[in-house]
Amino acid sequence: MADDQIYKILTYNHIAVAGLERFPRDRYEVASEIQHPDAIILRSFKLHGVPIPDSVKAVGRAGAGVNNIPVAEYTHRGIPVFNTPGANANAVKELVLAGMFLASRNICPAWEFVRNLQGSDEEIHTQVESNKKHFQGFELRGKTLGVMGLGAIGVQVANRALDLGMNVIGYDPFVTVERAWQLSSAVVQATSKEELLSLSDFASLHMPLTKDTQGCINAERLQLMREGSVLLNFSRDGLVDEDALLGVLENGGLHAYVTDFPTSRIKDHPRVIALPHIGASTREAEENCAVMVADQIRDFLENGNIRNSVNFPEVVMPRTPDTIRITIANANIPAMVSKISSCLGEAQLNILDLLNKSKGEVAYTIIDVEGEVGPEVMASIRQIDGVLSARVIQ
Repeated sequence: MADDQIYKILTYNHIAVAGLERFPRDRYEVASEIQHPDAIILRSFKLHGVPIPDSVKAVGRAGAGVNNIPVAEYTHRGIPVFNTPGANANAVKELVLAGMFLASRNICPAWEFVRNLQGSDEEIHTQVESNKKHFQGFELRGKTLGVMGLGAIGVQVANRALDLGMNVIGYDPFVTVERAWQLSSAVVQATSKEELLSLSDFASLHMPLTKDTQGCINAERLQLMREGSVLLNFSRDGLVDEDALLGVLENGGLHAYVTDFPTSRIKDHPRVIALPHIGASTREAEENCAVMVADQIRDFLENGNIRNSVNFPEVVMPRTPDTIRITIANANIPAMVSKISSCLGEAQLNILDLLNKSKGEVAYTIIDVEGEVGPEVMASIRQIDGVLSARVIQ
């Protein structure tokens, strides 16, 4: 990066100071109001319908889900969208475990009962002893937990449930090699959502919300769950068909539904434990997410590297000494690398290193070259049909 290069970061929401401090003040301007930002960092702020300037090269979400970001629109503009998978996994895992205890021991209604007690200590003691039978629960040990989705959070939930003496089954047809290595060998594989739900005393959802998963926990699948079982959803509210859920809650099929996503229809149901979306609301998780997204944005702006992008491939290449780096985002179509190389060859620029990867409909290329890369070279690259964005990094 040139000595006089100053990058501008626009922030939405409160971003933990630990993350903002990752941007050196002599090379970065960071503010909630700033003109011509190079990158945007946010948490839950909804960017849908919000115009962003052409100067924006990257968007970073200090969290895992990106439903608040118009990813497809930014992809067509050649803008990587970063997230922080795993940074808040411990916080969510702990709340999922707490949710199982809340449901199995009827802690919420028991607490409410005690808060409403009146009278002397002796009278309260009498009421407690005569009514505690109404709050009899059951233990987790020996019960079966089904974990649907074995990403960073799902794996931690599964492993810790084993420590509690539970039997654990998991389902994820897209589990990564990294997560598979982290998952305990004692977790039994389910071959379908249906099999997992039918075998579980507790079922915990840890899937992204997509067109394929929207409402996937429907009436047919809920009917497969064991009588008296518990469904936990600390992932996304749209995964569960609310009409079907209310049906099984009313007929007593489910002991409880524990969720981080309250709605007007379910929040007051006696079999629902609804929390105010606090799964990742710990100081540690917010700091972890902020630090992780800041580091990813810095690496992209300063080196062109892409790590943990939801819409672009992972492309990381060490800097070649005494070179200029060019990065290009383009449509994933044939002959793009050869066309880009031809432009560089015509400009008498020698390629010392090159890395190209694709993901779905897009591809990304990092090239280290010898020589000066003038504006006319970049103009010729940007004119190639299919190029979405291109930039030079000194």
